[in-house]
Amino acid sequence: MGFRKPKAVPFRSAGELDAMEAAGAVVGAALVAVRAAATAGMSTLDLDEIAESVIREAGAVPSFKGYHGFPGSICSSVNEVVVHGIPSKDVVLEQGDLVSIDCGAILDGWHGDSAWTFGIGELSAADAELSEATRLSMEAGIAAMVPGNRLTDVSHAIENGTYAAAAKFGREFGIVAGYGGHGIGREMHMDPFLPNEGKPNRGPRLVVGSTLAIEPMLTLGTADTTVLEDDWTVVTDDGSRSAHWEHTVAVTEDGPRILTPRPA
Repeated sequence: MGFRKPKAVPFRSAGELDAMEAAGAVVGAALVAVRAAATAGMSTLDLDEIAESVIREAGAVPSFKGYHGFPGSICSSVNEVVVHGIPSKDVVLEQGDLVSIDCGAILDGWHGDSAWTFGIGELSAADAELSEATRLSMEAGIAAMVPGNRLTDVSHAIENGTYAAAAKFGREFGIVAGYGGHGIGREMHMDPFLPNEGKPNRGPRLVVGSTLAIEPMLTLGTADTTVLEDDWTVVTDDGSRSAHWEHTVAVTEDGPRILTPRPA
């Protein structure tokens, strides 16, 4: 028996989007607290404890902790680690490190998921441009979250955002292969999968209320990665540094709505 592919990216009511934004605001607060505290000499486990404290004090639950056995409340990915870095007392931050923090929270059954990259102290020009290029690629994807677009219009926008950043900074960036964004709502990872590159005008339609986690991952070198023996940590094959930015976003009649706001 055949099954029809969904014609629209799953969507939420206005009240459900408000509930998702409440969860997302907890994530944003945790990310800001982690970044404010992150200094040379701290371990990534220290950062994890800060994030978990913020999440639980808000009455939410860390969505990463225990997810398929993941031990942390954040993914803490340093330098050549792309995503899914496990917080550890043995990973101690140093000046010039490039740190990507991915965080999720569940509040009243709804999920928020967001990530950003920042430096410990002053970053090299290449690392700063890498992080900014990744942020700009995410922003390009967010801008494509409008009614009537199709799923891969967002993918194509992210890819074009990467090319535009490469032209702006005069350097090429690798678009990490095989990883991307996803649907989100009552579960953290839902269909459809959102590639960070590809041809436009394919896949289900975006409608008012459709929600996606948009998360480009770029490198200063290869697009190829390897998962380490812990079955989580993803590293670049050539040791080049990587950045990761993410927001949970909804389609509205008035334009894209970020559901993971960060306090000023």
